[in-house]
Amino acid sequence: MSGGVEVNGEPESSDSMKTFGAFVQGLREHVGLSREEFGARIHMSKHSVASIELGRRLADQSFVDAAEGVLGNTGALRKGFERVGRQPGFAVWFRMWARLEQEAVALDTYECRLVPGLLQTPAYVRTLYDEEIPPMSDEQMETQLAARLDRQRLLRERPNTSFSFIVEEAVLRRRIGGVDVTREQYAHILDATALRNITFQVMPLEAAHHACLAGPVQLLVTPEGKPYAYCEGQENGRVITDPKEVIRVQQRYARLRSQALTPEDSASLLERLRGAL
Repeated sequence: MSGGVEVNGEPESSDSMKTFGAFVQGLREHVGLSREEFGARIHMSKHSVASIELGRRLADQSFVDAAEGVLGNTGALRKGFERVGRQPGFAVWFRMWARLEQEAVALDTYECRLVPGLLQTPAYVRTLYDEEIPPMSDEQMETQLAARLDRQRLLRERPNTSFSFIVEEAVLRRRIGGVDVTREQYAHILDATALRNITFQVMPLEAAHHACLAGPVQLLVTPEGKPYAYCEGQENGRVITDPKEVIRVQQRYARLRSQALTPEDSASLLERLRGAL
Protein backbone atom coordinates (compact mmCIF):
# COMPACT_ATOMS: atom_id res chain seq x y z
CA MET A 1 0.00 0.00 0.00
CA SER A 2 1.38 3.40 -0.97
CA GLY A 3 2.72 5.01 2.17
CA GLY A 4 3.97 1.88 3.92
CA VAL A 5 1.09 1.42 6.34
CA GLU A 6 1.54 -1.33 8.89
CA VAL A 7 -1.35 -3.64 9.73
CA ASN A 8 0.06 -6.53 11.74
CA GLY A 9 3.47 -5.28 12.86
CA GLU A 10 4.47 -4.33 16.39
CA PRO A 11 4.93 -0.57 16.46
CA GLU A 12 6.54 0.89 19.54
CA SER A 13 7.11 4.35 20.89
CA SER A 14 9.60 6.71 19.27
CA ASP A 15 11.06 7.13 22.77
CA SER A 16 13.71 4.64 21.64
CA MET A 17 14.88 7.14 19.03
CA LYS A 18 15.11 9.88 21.65
CA THR A 19 17.04 7.58 23.96
CA PHE A 20 19.45 6.61 21.20
CA GLY A 21 19.88 10.28 20.26
CA ALA A 22 20.64 11.23 23.84
CA PHE A 23 23.20 8.43 23.95
CA VAL A 24 24.89 9.79 20.82
CA GLN A 25 24.92 13.28 22.31
CA GLY A 26 26.43 12.02 25.55
CA LEU A 27 29.23 10.20 23.74
CA ARG A 28 29.89 13.20 21.50
CA GLU A 29 30.14 15.59 24.43
CA HIS A 30 32.33 13.10 26.32
CA VAL A 31 34.96 13.26 23.56
CA GLY A 32 34.69 17.08 23.49
CA LEU A 33 33.19 17.61 20.02
CA SER A 34 30.58 20.17 19.05
CA ARG A 35 27.79 19.10 16.73
CA GLU A 36 29.47 20.94 13.89
CA GLU A 37 32.84 19.26 14.54
CA PHE A 38 31.25 15.85 14.91
CA GLY A 39 29.21 16.34 11.75
CA ALA A 40 32.30 17.34 9.77
CA ARG A 41 34.05 14.11 10.76
CA ILE A 42 31.13 11.90 9.68
CA HIS A 43 30.22 14.04 6.62
CA MET A 44 26.89 15.26 7.99
CA SER A 45 25.56 18.75 8.71
CA LYS A 46 25.25 19.92 12.30
CA HIS A 47 21.49 20.24 11.74
CA SER A 48 21.20 16.55 10.80
CA VAL A 49 23.28 15.61 13.83
CA ALA A 50 20.90 17.63 15.98
CA SER A 51 17.89 15.90 14.44
CA ILE A 52 19.29 12.49 15.36
CA GLU A 53 20.30 13.56 18.86
CA LEU A 54 16.84 15.01 19.51
CA GLY A 55 15.09 11.90 18.24
CA ARG A 56 13.50 13.58 15.21
CA ARG A 57 15.44 11.63 12.59
CA LEU A 58 16.15 7.92 12.43
CA ALA A 59 19.85 7.14 12.17
CA ASP A 60 20.91 4.64 9.53
CA GLN A 61 23.68 2.05 9.53
CA SER A 62 26.14 4.34 7.73
CA PHE A 63 25.72 6.94 10.49
CA VAL A 64 26.28 4.34 13.20
CA ASP A 65 29.41 2.98 11.52
CA ALA A 66 30.89 6.45 11.00
CA ALA A 67 29.98 7.63 14.50
CA GLU A 68 31.54 4.56 16.10
CA GLY A 69 34.82 5.41 14.42
CA VAL A 70 34.78 8.93 15.84
CA LEU A 71 33.40 8.09 19.29
CA GLY A 72 35.78 5.32 20.32
CA ASN A 73 34.73 2.12 18.53
CA THR A 74 33.25 0.68 21.70
CA GLY A 75 30.42 -1.05 19.88
CA ALA A 76 27.88 0.65 22.16
CA LEU A 77 26.22 2.59 19.36
CA ARG A 78 25.83 -0.53 17.23
CA LYS A 79 24.18 -2.40 20.07
CA GLY A 80 21.92 0.53 20.88
CA PHE A 81 20.93 0.94 17.24
CA GLU A 82 19.59 -2.61 17.15
CA ARG A 83 16.72 -1.48 19.40
CA VAL A 84 15.92 1.66 17.44
CA GLY A 85 14.08 2.34 14.24
CA ARG A 86 10.45 1.69 14.99
CA GLN A 87 7.79 4.27 14.29
CA PRO A 88 4.11 3.81 15.14
CA GLY A 89 1.75 3.40 12.20
CA PHE A 90 4.27 2.41 9.56
CA ALA A 91 5.42 -0.94 8.29
CA VAL A 92 8.86 -2.05 9.47
CA TRP A 93 10.30 -1.74 5.98
CA PHE A 94 8.98 1.83 5.55
CA ARG A 95 10.16 3.37 8.80
CA MET A 96 13.66 4.30 7.70
CA TRP A 97 12.24 5.96 4.58
CA ALA A 98 9.66 7.88 6.62
CA ARG A 99 12.45 9.31 8.76
CA LEU A 100 14.58 10.25 5.75
CA GLU A 101 11.59 12.13 4.32
CA GLN A 102 11.57 14.43 7.33
CA GLU A 103 14.90 15.97 6.31
CA ALA A 104 14.78 15.62 2.51
CA VAL A 105 15.28 18.64 0.27
CA ALA A 106 13.68 16.87 -2.71
CA LEU A 107 11.11 14.06 -2.94
CA ASP A 108 10.02 12.38 -6.19
CA THR A 109 7.26 9.78 -6.44
CA TYR A 110 5.99 7.59 -9.29
CA GLU A 111 2.84 5.55 -8.64
CA CYS A 112 1.00 3.06 -10.83
CA ARG A 113 -1.23 1.46 -8.16
CA LEU A 114 -2.80 4.12 -5.93
CA VAL A 115 -2.84 7.84 -5.33
CA PRO A 116 0.46 8.56 -3.51
CA GLY A 117 0.14 8.47 0.27
CA LEU A 118 1.11 12.12 0.65
CA LEU A 119 -1.88 13.12 -1.52
CA GLN A 120 -4.59 10.79 -0.21
CA THR A 121 -7.74 12.14 1.46
CA PRO A 122 -8.95 10.59 4.74
CA ALA A 123 -11.94 9.08 2.90
CA TYR A 124 -9.64 7.52 0.30
CA VAL A 125 -7.40 6.10 3.03
CA ARG A 126 -10.36 4.63 4.91
CA THR A 127 -11.52 2.95 1.71
CA LEU A 128 -8.12 1.35 1.28
CA TYR A 129 -8.19 0.08 4.85
CA ASP A 130 -11.67 -1.35 4.31
CA GLU A 131 -10.17 -3.51 1.56
CA GLU A 132 -7.35 -4.89 3.72
CA ILE A 133 -7.03 -8.66 4.04
CA PRO A 134 -7.09 -9.77 6.81
CA PRO A 135 -9.52 -7.09 8.00
CA MET A 136 -8.34 -4.31 10.29
CA SER A 137 -9.92 -3.46 13.62
CA ASP A 138 -11.35 0.04 14.16
CA GLU A 139 -8.46 0.79 16.51
CA GLN A 140 -5.87 -0.28 13.93
CA MET A 141 -7.58 1.80 11.28
CA GLU A 142 -7.55 4.94 13.40
CA THR A 143 -3.87 4.43 14.30
CA GLN A 144 -2.87 4.01 10.67
CA LEU A 145 -5.01 6.93 9.52
CA ALA A 146 -3.42 9.20 12.12
CA ALA A 147 0.06 8.15 10.97
CA ARG A 148 -0.82 8.81 7.32
CA LEU A 149 -2.26 12.26 8.01
CA ASP A 150 0.71 13.15 10.22
CA ARG A 151 3.09 12.20 7.41
CA GLN A 152 1.17 14.48 5.03
CA ARG A 153 2.28 17.48 7.09
CA LEU A 154 5.44 17.35 4.97
CA LEU A 155 3.57 19.07 2.14
CA ARG A 156 2.43 21.94 4.37
CA GLU A 157 5.45 22.33 6.61
CA ARG A 158 8.34 22.06 4.16
CA PRO A 159 7.87 24.88 1.61
CA ASN A 160 11.55 24.73 0.66
CA THR A 161 11.39 21.04 -0.22
CA SER A 162 10.73 20.16 -3.85
CA PHE A 163 7.98 17.55 -4.36
CA SER A 164 7.34 15.83 -7.67
CA PHE A 165 4.58 13.29 -8.37
CA ILE A 166 3.90 11.24 -11.50
CA VAL A 167 0.75 9.13 -11.37
CA GLU A 168 -0.73 6.79 -13.96
CA GLU A 169 -3.96 8.00 -15.54
CA ALA A 170 -5.53 4.60 -14.81
CA VAL A 171 -5.02 5.24 -11.07
CA LEU A 172 -6.97 8.48 -11.30
CA ARG A 173 -9.77 6.94 -13.34
CA ARG A 174 -10.26 4.10 -10.86
CA ARG A 175 -13.11 5.22 -8.59
CA ILE A 176 -11.80 3.93 -5.29
CA GLY A 177 -14.58 4.41 -2.73
CA GLY A 178 -17.14 5.56 -5.27
CA VAL A 179 -18.02 8.85 -6.95
CA ASP A 180 -18.04 11.09 -3.87
CA VAL A 181 -14.68 9.85 -2.59
CA THR A 182 -13.18 10.16 -6.08
CA ARG A 183 -14.51 13.68 -6.62
CA GLU A 184 -13.06 14.78 -3.27
CA GLN A 185 -9.74 13.12 -4.13
CA TYR A 186 -9.51 15.01 -7.43
CA ALA A 187 -10.17 18.32 -5.67
CA HIS A 188 -7.63 17.51 -2.97
CA ILE A 189 -4.89 16.77 -5.50
CA LEU A 190 -5.61 19.98 -7.40
CA ASP A 191 -5.48 22.04 -4.18
CA ALA A 192 -2.34 20.38 -2.84
CA THR A 193 -0.40 20.56 -6.09
CA ALA A 194 -1.19 24.24 -6.61
CA LEU A 195 1.70 25.03 -4.25
CA ARG A 196 4.79 26.31 -6.06
CA ASN A 197 7.06 23.61 -4.64
CA ILE A 198 4.84 20.72 -5.80
CA THR A 199 4.73 19.34 -9.33
CA PHE A 200 2.05 16.85 -10.35
CA GLN A 201 2.07 15.01 -13.69
CA VAL A 202 -0.12 12.32 -15.19
CA MET A 203 1.27 9.45 -17.26
CA PRO A 204 -1.35 9.14 -20.02
CA LEU A 205 -2.95 5.86 -21.00
CA GLU A 206 -2.04 6.34 -24.64
CA ALA A 207 1.68 6.89 -23.99
CA ALA A 208 3.75 4.82 -26.42
CA HIS A 209 6.91 4.99 -24.26
CA HIS A 210 7.32 4.41 -20.54
CA ALA A 211 10.58 4.56 -18.56
CA CYS A 212 9.28 3.10 -15.28
CA LEU A 213 7.64 -0.16 -16.28
CA ALA A 214 9.62 -1.85 -13.50
CA GLY A 215 7.13 -0.46 -10.98
CA PRO A 216 6.48 2.37 -8.51
CA VAL A 217 9.41 4.17 -6.93
CA GLN A 218 10.28 7.05 -4.65
CA LEU A 219 13.45 9.14 -4.64
CA LEU A 220 14.83 11.70 -2.22
CA VAL A 221 17.92 13.81 -1.60
CA THR A 222 19.15 14.63 1.92
CA PRO A 223 20.50 18.06 2.98
CA GLU A 224 23.99 16.60 2.51
CA GLY A 225 23.18 15.81 -1.12
CA LYS A 226 22.99 12.04 -0.56
CA PRO A 227 20.39 10.36 -2.80
CA TYR A 228 18.19 7.41 -1.80
CA ALA A 229 15.51 5.40 -3.56
CA TYR A 230 12.66 3.30 -2.21
CA CYS A 231 10.73 0.48 -3.86
CA GLU A 232 7.76 -1.33 -2.33
CA GLY A 233 5.94 -4.59 -2.98
CA GLN A 234 2.94 -6.25 -1.36
CA GLU A 235 4.65 -7.47 1.81
CA ASN A 236 8.00 -5.72 1.76
CA GLY A 237 9.91 -2.63 0.80
CA ARG A 238 13.54 -1.74 0.19
CA VAL A 239 15.53 1.44 0.73
CA ILE A 240 18.19 1.61 -1.99
CA THR A 241 21.45 3.17 -0.84
CA ASP A 242 23.91 1.97 -3.51
CA PRO A 243 24.74 5.17 -5.49
CA LYS A 244 24.98 3.34 -8.81
CA GLU A 245 21.55 1.78 -8.35
CA VAL A 246 20.02 5.05 -7.19
CA ILE A 247 21.42 6.84 -10.26
CA ARG A 248 19.73 4.31 -12.54
CA VAL A 249 16.39 4.93 -10.85
CA GLN A 250 16.93 8.69 -11.06
CA GLN A 251 17.58 8.41 -14.79
CA ARG A 252 14.36 6.44 -15.29
CA TYR A 253 12.36 9.00 -13.34
CA ALA A 254 13.89 11.87 -15.29
CA ARG A 255 12.93 10.19 -18.56
CA LEU A 256 9.42 9.52 -17.26
CA ARG A 257 8.93 13.23 -16.48
CA SER A 258 9.56 14.01 -20.13
CA GLN A 259 7.06 11.31 -21.21
CA ALA A 260 4.25 12.37 -18.87
CA LEU A 261 1.76 15.19 -19.45
CA THR A 262 2.92 18.64 -18.44
CA PRO A 263 1.73 19.90 -15.03
CA GLU A 264 -0.72 22.22 -16.80
CA ASP A 265 -2.17 19.46 -18.99
CA SER A 266 -2.28 17.13 -15.98
CA ALA A 267 -4.34 19.67 -14.01
CA SER A 268 -6.66 20.10 -16.99
CA LEU A 269 -7.17 16.33 -17.18
CA LEU A 270 -8.04 16.19 -13.49
CA GLU A 271 -10.55 19.00 -13.94
CA ARG A 272 -12.17 17.14 -16.83
CA LEU A 273 -12.33 13.91 -14.85
CA ARG A 274 -13.90 15.72 -11.91
CA GLY A 275 -16.41 17.43 -14.15
CA ALA A 276 -17.40 14.12 -15.71
CA LEU A 277 -18.46 12.58 -12.38
